[in-house]
Amino acid sequence: MTEPSEGRSSPIRLLVGLGNPDPRDARTRHNAGFWFADAVASRWGASFRSQSNFFGDVADCQVGGQRLRLLKPMTYMNNSGRSVAALANFYKLESEEILIAHDEIDLPPGTVRLKRGGGHGGHNGLRDILPQLGSPDFARLRIGVGHPGNKSAVVGYVLKPASADEQRAIDDALALALDHFPEIVAGEFAAVMNSLHTKAPDESNE
Repeated sequence: MTEPSEGRSSPIRLLVGLGNPDPRDARTRHNAGFWFADAVASRWGASFRSQSNFFGDVADCQVGGQRLRLLKPMTYMNNSGRSVAALANFYKLESEEILIAHDEIDLPPGTVRLKRGGGHGGHNGLRDILPQLGSPDFARLRIGVGHPGNKSAVVGYVLKPASADEQRAIDDALALALDHFPEIVAGEFAAVMNSLHTKAPDESNE
């Protein structure tokens, strides 16, 4: 693969939004990745369709003149890697060409962060994806949903809807990330990170 120039990362060819497929989970915090994938599909005129060979719903669009595939795994969060690896292997995608959008409890609602590489940070979707892809080098769009304040309460917290005020803040953050999405797809990570990390609410756990 050609090395990206300074200030650039590899262009993105696959966006994966993480969530749970049960309709009862649709508005829960854990489905923030689905929300972003749906927003991208809506803005760029893509329609999701079920593809059993990829264990998920798949869409296809053009963003900034570049072809982009969208994936929402229908495997439930803890088995997301099965779906991501199936599509990535079929299309021979490098980990660096994949962006995973997911909820992030270590960021407050209204915050969105872009990063490349790293561990799973306790997120069960990422925990499953890492060994399936065999590389930590994929990009992550971390959508802040806040923390319940007690580690033992996290599971119940992410599987419930946000409050009205928190949801408005999350929606604003998603809209901001959506506005920068063509730059993200083009690999302009440095510029996007600078913008997202200054416009979003302050938080110290970075």
